[in-house]
Amino acid sequence: MNEAKLSDGIITLSPLRLDDAEAHLTGEDELLVRWLNGGPGTREGVEAYIRHCREQWESGGPLRAFGIRVGADETLSGTIDLRFTGEGLAPGEVNVAYGLYPSWRGRGLATRAVLLASQYAASEGGEVAVIQVEPGNPASASVAQRAGFTPGKQTHSKDGTRFDWFIRDLRVVTQ
Repeated sequence: MNEAKLSDGIITLSPLRLDDAEAHLTGEDELLVRWLNGGPGTREGVEAYIRHCREQWESGGPLRAFGIRVGADETLSGTIDLRFTGEGLAPGEVNVAYGLYPSWRGRGLATRAVLLASQYAASEGGEVAVIQVEPGNPASASVAQRAGFTPGKQTHSKDGTRFDWFIRDLRVVTQ
């Protein structure tokens, strides 16, 4: 298994574990449901997703899902995932998606997580990181810009949802 544990001294990114399910369900709010999860989580659904994430790590699949952890006890404060393939992505492009639980927002943790995950993506052959943000989510766009991403193209998903792309070249040294 090619798992990673990344830290900048403030946060740690490590693969999601089944024992993260309760913390995730407790931390989920309407913003996570709207912008990231696509619907309210259930214990069965969250555990199934975490098992899928574990399988992706074990098989070297295109998904790398991390828990964003804070402090010596590595308290789960949110999630970030990288998708090395996906709808609308060109070869070498890596989609970055993230969300923090309400009590952890506004502390710069998402920006730190994006920077760490971008370094990991580059080490795994990613050439360009992409953050897709719905126009009604300015907080996510701000995270992208603080992490050095620049506005790119606009796209629409299969269901017609518009996304503003923020991109960052990973072929240069990421810090």
